[in-house]
Amino acid sequence: MRKHTAILVDDIPAALKLLENDISKNHSSISIIGKAQSVVEAAKLLRKNEPDILFLDIMLGDGTGFDVLEIFPSLSSKIIFVTASDEFAIRAFKFAAIDYVLKPYSDADLSNAIEKAIQQIQPDKEQLTVLKESITSPNQRPKKISLHTMEKIVVVDLDDIVRCESDNNYTKFFFSDRSKILVTKTLKSYADMLKNYQFLRVHQSHLVNVKYVKEFMKSDGGYLILRNKETVPVSVRKRTEVIEALNTI
Repeated sequence: MRKHTAILVDDIPAALKLLENDISKNHSSISIIGKAQSVVEAAKLLRKNEPDILFLDIMLGDGTGFDVLEIFPSLSSKIIFVTASDEFAIRAFKFAAIDYVLKPYSDADLSNAIEKAIQQIQPDKEQLTVLKESITSPNQRPKKISLHTMEKIVVVDLDDIVRCESDNNYTKFFFSDRSKILVTKTLKSYADMLKNYQFLRVHQSHLVNVKYVKEFMKSDGGYLILRNKETVPVSVRKRTEVIEALNTI
């Protein structure tokens, strides 16, 4: 079995030791060649050795994990992000469609992350930009979101999304330029993710960006007319919520 080298970066000594012990005990295919507790220490290690896998905490005492990546823009190491339980960090990872290991993690979580890293399932630079912007500005509305299709990952502007429509366990995204893509997650996951950003679940099968709503028609059970002249049904259960939301725009 081929050995994979790893460097661990975490500013909390106890967390760093725990990760080291878990990897040494349960993942014999990984050889730890260095540990760091700061951006500076990580940079010194990475200048000498580029590991196969870099376990990287987001928040470090003298900066962030993104600072490490910016120092080494051509780093070929596979990155496993390790983060504490923080609602803003978790939201950021979801918007960027990037996997992460949440502390405290189970061995199954760690094993899954290592397997994906070895298989070279890695975020691209656009996804990392989405992640960085979401984490460094947690109180601002995210500008972009990463979407997984069957073939690729697409980074899009939230403001360009007109609506989303359920397609069994998939979701169709419709954009302002009339293009559309099929994404490999359920509508519910996006409704939960986007509910605080002017997206309204108007029906079990429909999520709408209120920016594109032109009118709410009360006839025929209720439906929306969008600015592109498309119509979207409003369920009876959602009718009051939709009216209240549109009245606040």
